[in-house]
Amino acid sequence: MLSVTIDQKRSYRIATSIFFFIAGLTYSSWACRIHDIKSQFGLGNAGLGSVLFALPIGLMVSLPVSGWLVTKTGSRKVLIAAGLLFPVMLTFIGFTTHIWQLVIVLFCFGFMNNLFEISMNTQAVGIENLYGRSIMASFHGLWSLAGFTGVGIGTLAVNLNWPIWQHFLLVALLCWVLVFSARSYLLPADAPTDDGPLFAMPDRKIMQLGLIAFASLVTEGTMLDWSGVYFQKVVQVPEALTTVGYIAFMSTMAGGRFVADKVVTRLGVKHVLTYAGMISSTGLLIAIFFPHIMTATLGFLLVGIGVSSIVPLVLALAGKSDTLPPGMAIAAVSTVGFLGFLIGPPMIGFIAEALDLRWSFGLIALFASCTIWLTHGIDTKQ
Repeated sequence: MLSVTIDQKRSYRIATSIFFFIAGLTYSSWACRIHDIKSQFGLGNAGLGSVLFALPIGLMVSLPVSGWLVTKTGSRKVLIAAGLLFPVMLTFIGFTTHIWQLVIVLFCFGFMNNLFEISMNTQAVGIENLYGRSIMASFHGLWSLAGFTGVGIGTLAVNLNWPIWQHFLLVALLCWVLVFSARSYLLPADAPTDDGPLFAMPDRKIMQLGLIAFASLVTEGTMLDWSGVYFQKVVQVPEALTTVGYIAFMSTMAGGRFVADKVVTRLGVKHVLTYAGMISSTGLLIAIFFPHIMTATLGFLLVGIGVSSIVPLVLALAGKSDTLPPGMAIAAVSTVGFLGFLIGPPMIGFIAEALDLRWSFGLIALFASCTIWLTHGIDTKQ
């Protein structure tokens, strides 16, 4: 890696942080208007689920293409293009008038989302290498902070009765301004390689990192989708308090990402991943065995702390692989990990239907504890 000044490193870090903020703002803006889009198209729960499935399909289709493209051309060019096109897809969602249009746009939205994620994480790995210490989690903290910002803007838009297209266009314009302000300060090169295969078989180390991401994202996806239901059905809080668990989880997940890098510097990656698995599984067990508002909230706070650092750290390790280029390695880990994000929430529903929601969360606690076992075999000096 080329020698750079302290000011250059700081500029690279700030610019890439801005792109993480753009990604979080764009995605959260879409997520907070899903209910309104459901009403606009007159969709039931099953119909909405079918339409929304277009998004993960687009994401999964893009995974091998994204890794290959980032490896071939470098993350900077791909990130700038994705930073412009991802908000474009957001605006297109607001202008759709037929369900088939919505399905196509959501497919493209998922595709561009993943292109954005892989290219910006590749940039982040390159910058972390320049710093010579862990900084990856702080980038993801900006994504989480942007999520709160997006929900805030969305709430304001709903209260002002803005149509969806107007809300999304405003967000897109803001994102484009940020892209053009930061693009010149991105890391100029991350050693793009010659033409390579579109698909590359990941080695055992990469697959192990993918399994850690899988276990963590099963937990994260479940908490995002089912925390409100858990507080309603199991904790049995009043309707006004059903979001307490969700807010508790999101708050500590965001906050944990801003302090995780300092903890990694002090304790090391392997110890942090091990403790993260312990904390998240303990939090789930507290919420399962003591389903009262105070104890369940404490449990969800712990789960947020636990999962906050896992995915950023395994992506950073993947980017340091000695067998695959960073883009390919990050794409491989993302592929396996995101399957957990997709599988977790529906699996919870099936088990809850057959047994009980607490049994479902017990299985998630088992997944969270798997991180402890999987971490023992990883090489953190890749």
